[in-house]
Amino acid sequence: MSRIGKQTIKIPAGTEVNLSGTILTVKGPKGVLTRDFSGNVSINIDGENITFTPQKMNDKDTNALWGTYASHVKNMVIGVNEGYSRKLILEGVGYKSDVSGKDLNLALGFSHPVKVLIPDGLTVTAEKNVITVSGIDKELVGRFTAEIRALKKPEPYKGKGFRYDDEVIRRKQGKKAA
Repeated sequence: MSRIGKQTIKIPAGTEVNLSGTILTVKGPKGVLTRDFSGNVSINIDGENITFTPQKMNDKDTNALWGTYASHVKNMVIGVNEGYSRKLILEGVGYKSDVSGKDLNLALGFSHPVKVLIPDGLTVTAEKNVITVSGIDKELVGRFTAEIRALKKPEPYKGKGFRYDDEVIRRKQGKKAA
């Protein structure tokens, strides 16, 4: 039994939710998101509420998808109304970041500059080594920031590299002089 799947999702004013077959479309003030929900969980839209009911009650896979589908729909509704944003902080001497067109240009201490193509649907700004990624799709925002962070993970001795704005890097002491 899924606690998340049992909850009803309220549809805010100014948001349209349409279900055609297995494809759910959520339209709001910030944009439109569509997703295919094919599985053993049925999505019911009645008025301003969205509910989820599993078709097979004691099936392990169905119970897993029940809460997953509810989370995806909730993220879609929040995304088209408020949007999602994630910040990365780049620390290190000589490390630079700037946005030019659809490219994110990074100088990360390598022998070459690193260019990352910004996906459609995302807005990226870089100001004083703080990179802000924002968009309506929570999954796309999270995946893109994780890809950028993987280019130069924070190291534990000096803390150089990318870190999330709410992340705390555990520091190590390093070598001692004898």
